[in-house]
Amino acid sequence: MGSKVADLLYWKDTRTSGAVFTGLMASLLCLLHFSIVSVAAHLALLGLCATISLRVYRKVLQAVHRGDGTNPFQAYLDMDLTLTREQTELLSQQIASHVVSTATQLRHFFLVEDLVDSLKLALLFYILTFVGAIFNGLTLVILGVVALFTVPLLYRQHQAQIDQYVGLVTNQLSHIKAKIRAKIPGTGTLAPTASVSGSKAKAE
Repeated sequence: MGSKVADLLYWKDTRTSGAVFTGLMASLLCLLHFSIVSVAAHLALLGLCATISLRVYRKVLQAVHRGDGTNPFQAYLDMDLTLTREQTELLSQQIASHVVSTATQLRHFFLVEDLVDSLKLALLFYILTFVGAIFNGLTLVILGVVALFTVPLLYRQHQAQIDQYVGLVTNQLSHIKAKIRAKIPGTGTLAPTASVSGSKAKAE
């Protein structure tokens, strides 16, 4: 599954990637002007008309003795979609693991287990208030889809230069984070000193 998504985003098959990108963009742009119920109903109606037309076409071919009239989607109808007990248990475990992981992260941030991490999240939400005043959620989704289909390809083409700049930014952020931690009491800067003093006491 992951490899198929990567091939899609890296435009390994230009026709498939173009079709998916065009479909997503057309749907999102329609949502800008129409309600989600209307867009969903029209997409469902379009898909249903396509499948009915193909089914009727096969029946017409059978009537003129140019086909057997079988359902063109019979292979998909014959697919077994039921889940075994093991698959159900595995899926339940994966869902529960994701829920627990998300709850743990939320607790870490909102109950201030690490003050610096909570401050960074607060800064992110503060920046998002300005972003939300400029763009609505759907516009951000459209920009995200465009980025998904362009950034990976650009990164592969200019990987060396991008890695160099990202490394510089990462180093700067690490220095800033270290300075902030040094100025905030109780964020772990005193822990190494305490451990060293403790080890000296044991040695004595």
